[in-house]
Amino acid sequence: MSRLILALDVYERGKALEIAECTADYLWAVKVNWPLIIGSGLGILTELKQVTGLPIIADLKLADIPNTNRLIARKVFEAGADYIIAHGFTGEDSVKAVMELGKTIIVVEMSHPGAKEFIQPATDKLIKMVNELEPFGIIAPATRPERVGYIRSKLKPGIKVITPGVGAQGGKAKDVLKAGADYVIVGRTIYQSENPRESARSIFEELEVV
Repeated sequence: MSRLILALDVYERGKALEIAECTADYLWAVKVNWPLIIGSGLGILTELKQVTGLPIIADLKLADIPNTNRLIARKVFEAGADYIIAHGFTGEDSVKAVMELGKTIIVVEMSHPGAKEFIQPATDKLIKMVNELEPFGIIAPATRPERVGYIRSKLKPGIKVITPGVGAQGGKAKDVLKAGADYVIVGRTIYQSENPRESARSIFEELEVV
């Protein structure tokens, strides 16, 4: 089984479907963020599932009160999402509102430099909450493999570690898998490539030998 997730951060519906279809053989899932939903509408989730046959992750990073999280998550799951990514810093009640409706991935730490300012200092508390709630998985930064290793060491067994930041942000797939990641997320390196299928194949093969 593949450990590669495609972050499909484009606006255009046609382009998104074309890239997803041509790379699907090498993916575990397709991750859809706000740019594609805003550019193509919520129905793109259903279309991507139909075209690829793969799990669809809605990377909404939900961060609101429980009722608002619930209202958003309900529609997104109905549209075809298999997983929703939610922030943990809003607290247990907000996260549980999403988990009640479907499989949830909780952000424990992000991959950009600014994550060190406010999110990283709260990581231990977020891990504690994750271990109590036991979601499908968590987000940890591929740009900092040492943090992936630390987070993995604190998590209950069975909770998946999903790592964005491989490729354009500088993260190395082999490093984060060795640190304990279950899946790596790659976006621009694939969807901005002249040959997305070949780029996905190359990363897939790299992950297979780790």
